[in-house]
Amino acid sequence: MNAPSQFGIVPGRVLAGNYRVDRFIGSGWEGEVYLVTERLTGAQRAAKIFFPERNAKDKAAVYYARKLERLRDCRIVIQYHHAEQVRLKGQPVTVLISEFVEGTLLPDHVAANPAGRLPVFEALHLLYAIATGLAEMHERREYHGDLHAGNVLVRRRGIHFEAKLVDLYDRGKAASWNIREDVCDLIRIFYDAVGGRATYAAQPPIVKSICLGLKRTLIHKRFPTAWHLCRHLDTVEW
Repeated sequence: MNAPSQFGIVPGRVLAGNYRVDRFIGSGWEGEVYLVTERLTGAQRAAKIFFPERNAKDKAAVYYARKLERLRDCRIVIQYHHAEQVRLKGQPVTVLISEFVEGTLLPDHVAANPAGRLPVFEALHLLYAIATGLAEMHERREYHGDLHAGNVLVRRRGIHFEAKLVDLYDRGKAASWNIREDVCDLIRIFYDAVGGRATYAAQPPIVKSICLGLKRTLIHKRFPTAWHLCRHLDTVEW
């Protein structure tokens, strides 16, 4: 669950002269996100407001904006629009304006199921949706860097899912290790979504062929990139 707002921005406040705050969406390590409406057009946007202490010399905001811009054509990445400077609590803060995506954070989606976990068939569809989007990032030699369920926004479309990844993290220039760790983190998301340790022994072979007991050396070898995981899901029989 997201932490309460630290900025304490109330609905109705206007930011940068053009964005009316509708509601607080949530917070992370770098800052807070609000749903805002562009006063001129009525379009809804997401405003990510960076905590000044986590954004020295705007390094975090600039990194995040540039990475989103490099990945603009990746379906799993939220589209960045522009940056604004506003004053909150007497100090300047940076705000990144991006598209607003309807959806539910993955932990909330999983918790809404009667058993508190996803059926295997549904979890596989979700895994495939995230893996194909992540594969596009990896193909560009980019990575997420902090992939966990709380950074996955999902929306159900029949038996399919639309997924968006948020809060990309800066762990330096992309290397094979970053990409392999993204895959390990994704498989951990899948493992937890189907019940984690409590149900793993009873899971069907297809689940175990993906999770591999969460042994990172085995996962690195079988799925060095998200594309390898996608190919496995495309061809596995069960």
